[in-house]
Amino acid sequence: MLKDWSNVIIPEEEEINERLERARNKLVQQQILIMQKKLPVLVSFDGWGAAGKGSILGKIIKNIDPRFFKVAVMDKPTEDEKRRPFLYRYVINIPEAGKFTFMDGGCLDEVTKQKLSGKITDEEYKRKIESVKRFERQLSDNGYLVIKFFFHIGEQEQRKRLTRLLDDKNTRWRVSEYDLWQNQHYKKSLKAFDQFIDDTSQSIAPWYIVDATDKKWAQLQILETLVQAIDTALKNSTLSVPLLQNAFPLNKMEKLSDINLNKSLSDEEYEYMLKNYQKKLNNLHNIIYKKKIPVIIAYEGWDAAGKGGNIRRITEALDPRGYEVQPIASPEPHEKARHYLWRFWNRLPKSGHVTVFDRTWYGRVMVERLEGFCSENDWQRAYVEINEFEKELSDWGAVIVKFWVQIDKDTQLARFKERENTPEKRWKITDEDWRNREKWDLYENAVNEMFAKTNTTYAPWHILECTDREYAAAKMTEIVVSVLEQAIADKKAEQEKKEQEKTKAQEIKQEKDTLQEAGAASQKEQVLK
Repeated sequence: MLKDWSNVIIPEEEEINERLERARNKLVQQQILIMQKKLPVLVSFDGWGAAGKGSILGKIIKNIDPRFFKVAVMDKPTEDEKRRPFLYRYVINIPEAGKFTFMDGGCLDEVTKQKLSGKITDEEYKRKIESVKRFERQLSDNGYLVIKFFFHIGEQEQRKRLTRLLDDKNTRWRVSEYDLWQNQHYKKSLKAFDQFIDDTSQSIAPWYIVDATDKKWAQLQILETLVQAIDTALKNSTLSVPLLQNAFPLNKMEKLSDINLNKSLSDEEYEYMLKNYQKKLNNLHNIIYKKKIPVIIAYEGWDAAGKGGNIRRITEALDPRGYEVQPIASPEPHEKARHYLWRFWNRLPKSGHVTVFDRTWYGRVMVERLEGFCSENDWQRAYVEINEFEKELSDWGAVIVKFWVQIDKDTQLARFKERENTPEKRWKITDEDWRNREKWDLYENAVNEMFAKTNTTYAPWHILECTDREYAAAKMTEIVVSVLEQAIADKKAEQEKKEQEKTKAQEIKQEKDTLQEAGAASQKEQVLK
């Protein structure tokens, strides 16, 4: 680790030049294999301020075809990014298959800065560590190569470099207040960096400590590590990934065959309930916006089950400036080329906003599973990955409401025929709908397994019996209202608890200060005597 790091003997310049040339040539050759094997490579550069990350990154990327890499500069989060989940800005920058992404700065810089400034508690730090580890493991499990470099220099070397940058008016802008604070509190910063590296170094995404005292030597360490890691990843690209046990709390759920579909409402009951709950929903939308609570409403169900009409009943009650409906179709080529959850991360709401998903990430364990669009290892792994994804959103503060819209085969057939015989509805029925219908039993088994493995306490499933569309719409609005009311109550309780803890901390501090003052006065009195 960093605290135990001692600079190794730097090779002679002639040897460095020879090894650099070999590593550069190797990287050029590997690019073709990376494209052929569709290996995505994510490289993160972290380290001390003024350690040379930017200049060395510029030299590394000179060896790569510019069409196949992207540099993501991870400065402090923007105002928009602050209203997203912690991992959002890292996930959206992951590379496509066969390409590189170089992150100039990463999770280490963001999290340790928050920890050092006291902006996050120890508990929040632990949650972020778990988020980082899950994120990197999921990338690795889905075929990504993740490499992390920490640029290490000593306290005196950093001070010398910062002074040199400050002395030149053309480079002064490159020195931030945090860089200066870091050097003034070098040992404290070192301890925080060391802790983060120790907490997040995994065999699938290890940290590599780079001796950055000499730039050419640092470049060689990175290039040789990079080409070796790429070689290993290319050899292991066809291996299956071990399946993980679910570690999240699950609730038991009934099977589709046990659901009673003979539920209905009279027109009067429907009108009264819908009007009442939509009015409440409209008011709750204002409250969640004010309290900055993000809401994710996810719809899955049989073709022609009535998802579209149900979604309309939600949006009728919401301020159009504060919600978005995301219809999910087959992934586009640039979406297929990334982790399957990437396109859903890209569509998440900001805090205080609502996003409704018409079809979701559960396609991985239904359509993609049954149609052979992913391997068996992929969809079996997805249950845990999805639970982790939703846990990340829940920990962020999001309310997650998942609906399965249920009908029987006879109802579906009647609605299919109605669509075929109604010109303005004919576009809704496709050959794929008929093909899916032939696999009804297979889909039903897949859905039951999905319920059993993803009905978590923090993101439970809700069944909407939709043979009677009005009953389903009324039930849906009732559930959404109930969930939002609970979330608002929980938010209020959380804020009150924080206020109480803050008040208690202030009282303890005041009491401590009073005791110190009394002790000082007593000591002064003794001296005077």
